[in-house]
Amino acid sequence: MKDDYLKFELRETDASVANALRRVMIAEVPTIAIDLVEIEVNSSVLNDEFIAHRLGLIPLTSERAMEMRFSRDCDACDGDGQCEYCSVEFHLRAKCVTDQTLDVTSKDLYSSDHAVIPVDFSDPSDPNEPSDNTETQRGVIIVKLRRGQELRLRAIARKGIGKDHAKWSPAATVTFMYEPEIHINEDLMETLTLEEKLSWIESSPTRVFDIDKVTQQVVVVDPEAYTYDDEVIKKAEAMGKRGLIDIRAKEDSFIFTVESTGAVKASQLFLNAIEILKQKLDAVRLSDDTVEADDQFGELGVHMRGG
Repeated sequence: MKDDYLKFELRETDASVANALRRVMIAEVPTIAIDLVEIEVNSSVLNDEFIAHRLGLIPLTSERAMEMRFSRDCDACDGDGQCEYCSVEFHLRAKCVTDQTLDVTSKDLYSSDHAVIPVDFSDPSDPNEPSDNTETQRGVIIVKLRRGQELRLRAIARKGIGKDHAKWSPAATVTFMYEPEIHINEDLMETLTLEEKLSWIESSPTRVFDIDKVTQQVVVVDPEAYTYDDEVIKKAEAMGKRGLIDIRAKEDSFIFTVESTGAVKASQLFLNAIEILKQKLDAVRLSDDTVEADDQFGELGVHMRGG
């Protein structure tokens, strides 16, 4: 597990629940993203709309997104979406005064809330990224300026979900697969020579099997690496050893892989998805009383009814 990567097993359930959890992580967990851009000065080669689009796709740290209000539901600003409860303000001022090209990046965005800032993609644990190397810590490039060119703008970031726009999706990718159940026919395996065993092991595109150095037996070292490619089964049949391996999918067990955009840690993304899934199930129980559902769940109740 890393800040932006998580792998876990979901057991004793079915594919419908697994897929519901996957879809919630992708499209229902809220994050914060730039939603309004006011350009004051732009003499760069990119037009205003292009820059606004690039700003919207910059991941922002969104740990407090679950606590924020949706701008359309905010009573503090009457839905205007420009108050401290439902938005965060950013400013950017950059001007190139030398003959060297100036890279304007996400690091040049100044936030009104220290908890909501552009995601830092540098990895301090990576030996190839020394801490004193400013080039690796510059962030996402927004635009490049030449001498005399200038960019000044004000941006408003708001809470949203991936269902409304992809810029609010906290997940780069979320996948799941059935957990494989692998059984080796030891009697048939014993009829193979060491060279044949090695050839059979190498037929798998992923390292699922290996040779025990002591017993010279074929062992399963990483069943989760199996990708249901059937290559080892085809190899066994080509060797005249049908039934050498039996691989079945456990229909109540799933292996999840989650990669975050950095807006929310992968582990927190999973926990937030569980909480939202619980709220959606509660909203279903309250669907007969739409007024009560709206009062309790706000925008979520509307989404549940397809509004």
